[in-house]
Amino acid sequence: MTDASRYTSRGHAGLRFFAQRGLMRPFIWSLLSVKVYGTEHLDGVEPPYIVVANHSSHLDAPLLMGALPRKATRYLATGTAADYFYQVRWSRTLTELFFNSFPVERTKVRGRNGMTRQLLNAGVPLLLFPEGTRSMSGEMAAFKPGAAALSISQGVPCVPVAIAGAYDAMPKGASWPKSGRPPVTLNIGRPMSAFPEEDAVDFSDRLAKEVRALTDEAMERRERDDRARGKIN
Repeated sequence: MTDASRYTSRGHAGLRFFAQRGLMRPFIWSLLSVKVYGTEHLDGVEPPYIVVANHSSHLDAPLLMGALPRKATRYLATGTAADYFYQVRWSRTLTELFFNSFPVERTKVRGRNGMTRQLLNAGVPLLLFPEGTRSMSGEMAAFKPGAAALSISQGVPCVPVAIAGAYDAMPKGASWPKSGRPPVTLNIGRPMSAFPEEDAVDFSDRLAKEVRALTDEAMERRERDDRARGKIN
């Protein structure tokens, strides 16, 4: 079996469907008030592609797996920190089950290139957090250019996604979401590709700018929706 075979296995996909949609999504949605916008932007988009999102909470990956359309998450593979999730067997097993994960060496960026390229070549879409680690303050940091470079070299688009409210719901260092079902909003953008002659740094900066814009839009749309429902004055 090749390294990519686990990520494309129908049997593993079936187990993930139960884990993600039968267990994880109902549980997370019961703790948070989640709204999702922009799912229509994935209509007709075929893998492989790279989902790029801001990262401020351990809630981010579960939220994305629950918010993206089922077709998009069936084989979606998530890059997760090797030094955090892959040190203990039970943590590695659960991470692989729920997120179809592959390890990312955060201090050795080059070490992941072979695996990410192999997965994309096998038609597996990827979920990457270009900031590299969770935000300490909730403010989005600059994107590292690795995801953009991978998009350019493999000729696949990036799908920008903004996650708003996850830091307030469960900031770095917290082990459980705050009570009261705090609001979290996800906004899925249109797929993006590098312009001709655009390098990885410039494309990465453009992706980060789009995620910031999607975040602002998400907050505005949620406020309008809540006002229409009489939740705020």
